[in-house]
Amino acid sequence: MSKRVQLVLLQDVNKLGRSGDVVDVAPGYARNYLIPRQFATHVTPGILKQVERRREQERQRLAELKEQALTIKTAIERVGNFTVRKQAGEGDAIFGSVTNQEVAEIIQQVTGHEVDRRGITLPEIRKTGTYKAEVKIHPEVAAQVEIIVLGTAS
Repeated sequence: MSKRVQLVLLQDVNKLGRSGDVVDVAPGYARNYLIPRQFATHVTPGILKQVERRREQERQRLAELKEQALTIKTAIERVGNFTVRKQAGEGDAIFGSVTNQEVAEIIQQVTGHEVDRRGITLPEIRKTGTYKAEVKIHPEVAAQVEIIVLGTAS
């Protein structure tokens, strides 16, 4: 059985690893495919230091994004509830429904922080009243808010 070769991936390689991973592969695979196409390079102490530095920078960037998300969550939860005005008819039924886009715009107007409308989970809102919604700001950070739907006379 031939000896395995250690390489550092320079790009993501399907079924092998992500950029920066240290992998053991067959010498022919390394020599004929990975290295000529610049998907990987041989492991050296200098390259390992570069990879570790990049990983640390990425960790810091992700921690910073999470910190910003926590700040936005605090601002949203401090307000607590957001009011949406919709045209209403008989029996408190509103014309149309309240959409994620409307909620995102109201959150931005009130708090000054922009949230992605795709991260807002709303129940189906077809009548006036109070509804609970979840605003996902970051994969690990979500805020619970109340949406108050008020009817306006037509």
